[in-house]
Amino acid sequence: MNHDQLSFLNPNYFHGCHPFDLRSYFESDPFYENLDCAFPLNLAKTVAPVPKPTYRHQVLKRLLENISAQNLVGKSYVEKYLRDQYRRNCRPNTLRLTATSLTLFLSFFRQLGKTHLNQMQKQDIEAFVEHEQDRGLKPNSVRTRLCAVYAFVRFLIEKKIVGYELMERKIKLKLPDPLPRAMDSQDLTLLLSVIDNTRDRALILLLLRTGMRIGELLNTKVDDVDLRQQKILIYLSDKTAVGRVVYYSEDAQQSLLAWFKIRDSSKERLFYGQGKGSQSLCYGAARMMFIKYLHKAGLQYSGYTLHCLRHTYATDLLNARMPLECLRILLGHTNLEVTRRYARLSDKTREDEYFSAMESIVKGDRDADDECDH
Repeated sequence: MNHDQLSFLNPNYFHGCHPFDLRSYFESDPFYENLDCAFPLNLAKTVAPVPKPTYRHQVLKRLLENISAQNLVGKSYVEKYLRDQYRRNCRPNTLRLTATSLTLFLSFFRQLGKTHLNQMQKQDIEAFVEHEQDRGLKPNSVRTRLCAVYAFVRFLIEKKIVGYELMERKIKLKLPDPLPRAMDSQDLTLLLSVIDNTRDRALILLLLRTGMRIGELLNTKVDDVDLRQQKILIYLSDKTAVGRVVYYSEDAQQSLLAWFKIRDSSKERLFYGQGKGSQSLCYGAARMMFIKYLHKAGLQYSGYTLHCLRHTYATDLLNARMPLECLRILLGHTNLEVTRRYARLSDKTREDEYFSAMESIVKGDRDADDECDH
């Protein structure tokens, strides 16, 4: 066999991609045994490295293992549905919420005496909602689980397992619309005065001055921080899957520089835990740290949470007359109506108008012509 006879071969053979049977054939040929060629003959025996599973794939695997170990009605369809969500690039939190909601619903479904998914009726979904409400769940949590159940029902309709009548006149929950809880300025000053740890002070000030969600800050890497321009790059938000840039103030910069002087430079995350080999700080540890300082400041009964720092950030910027659209982008909201909630909390113009009008009323300056007709 000469080189001209090799012209029909796929060139991928020389890169280790040719079918194994043809490789074996050529390796047995004396011409290739004595040929001093540019590619090694043992390339055919080289095993390509197995790619490391992504975090999403690890989450999916654990969820499927947990579902497989349970006695759920129609669990094979739950597994198919989770795989479908994974293929549609749903985030890990979405996969977890789906698995939790469907596990609860199908366990309740079995308690009703149902053994097949095609026995599902609208009354079963209504009973599940009442069951979750009776357990004391918040309306938002019940709504989240109801949405997961209806999404699964749509999947079953596509698979011809249940009828479309389950989607007619869907159950809708009326949700409360509370004001965002911002920290009082005096309480905030008191809280900052008792933080004596360099890392903790940098973390809390960054939350307060950037409006980042706690999960976003805990996932921040050192390379995401631009010290010169005082900004942090959030490449992909865990909640909205939208990247954005946030900026921080001079006091946060000084605290961050102090933390950089003493932090372990081998750690990839900006904030990491104290345990040996720890690469990141978990939410539970950050929450307990915040509660510790609330107790130290005498604010343990205030009801403040880490997320209140984000609300405080938004409220302070609105009070400083920042436009809503600009604030929406900084907060990473996809809907302007979500940002508009802070305007209800911090509309200084409305507040000034009220006190100006009330001052006139108290002084008795009303004009007789302004009296309302009855």
